[in-house]
Amino acid sequence: MRVSISPRALVDDLLEVSIIASFSRIGPSVRRPLFRWSPPPADALVGRTVLVTGPTSGLGRQAAQELAALGARVVLVGRDRERLSALADSLSARHRVSRFPIVVADMTSLASVRSATEEVIATESRLDVLIDNAGAIFRERETSPDGIEATFATLVVGPFSLVRGLLPLLERTPGARVIAVTSGGQYAQSLDLDDLQSSSDPYDGTRAYARSKRAQVTLMREWARRLGPAGIRFDSMHPGWTRTPGLAEALPEFAHAMGPLLRSPREGTDTLMWLATTPTHPAPAGSLWLDRRPRPFDRLPGTRLTATDRRRLWDLVVRLSGLSDPGVDQRPDLPRHSRRHR
Repeated sequence: MRVSISPRALVDDLLEVSIIASFSRIGPSVRRPLFRWSPPPADALVGRTVLVTGPTSGLGRQAAQELAALGARVVLVGRDRERLSALADSLSARHRVSRFPIVVADMTSLASVRSATEEVIATESRLDVLIDNAGAIFRERETSPDGIEATFATLVVGPFSLVRGLLPLLERTPGARVIAVTSGGQYAQSLDLDDLQSSSDPYDGTRAYARSKRAQVTLMREWARRLGPAGIRFDSMHPGWTRTPGLAEALPEFAHAMGPLLRSPREGTDTLMWLATTPTHPAPAGSLWLDRRPRPFDRLPGTRLTATDRRRLWDLVVRLSGLSDPGVDQRPDLPRHSRRHR
């Protein structure tokens, strides 16, 4: 059977395979008119609650500002109380309303994450969107208070524990969704399930970051498969190459070389805002998005994780988190009565 591809989809595919055009600001500049993107309605998030981790700089700050402008109650979760308070005060002054609570949490510490989830559960009546955005690149190998390599703790185990702890709120909020902000750098790395904490090879912070981002995307697929029946939608998105302080600090030569081709923060968060505000999406839950369209999970031979690998990663992270498994495996071969939350 002959499959026809629309001219617009063909242009998009050509951009995508070029990588540079797709990930740089060329991508949104072409796709915006091509697919006739429209901004979300001004009141899209009125009456809804959104939690953002890492909101005091870069993409997280941009997202918090845009969410606030759309009417959301924005729960600001980060490590630095002073910076969180300054952001909350700035948003309150701009919008002349106080709907920006702060929650102090260090994503490298399971105790800190647990305390944060307890605080949110106690103070919020609903949670419509959880945005996993916090991230860090460590130049030297460090371990968390729980003995977990710091990058993996910050990007994988901490966020997993956060979602796990907030499931009661998400499950009772109709149409709740969880969105992970990942990185296109994850395409360049495979994930060694026998060395998730980067202890074998000489440590490279950028490589550890990319591998952790690959694990993050993989877990979002598993969350969607296992917890989707509970009514929660899970997705990941990558913002392309965006001009942020984090990029300039971690990859100064790349940031300098790309210069004007880097996306603006608003271009970087466009898909995030679209995922947070659009009622339905043209792809299954668990997808990886860029510029409002689902993208492949793998680009290089040898980086693909099988379904068995994804299940194994899930089990390993559950063990590292020290929490009970948030849901049984939703494999088709399981009897129906087994498919319930533990």
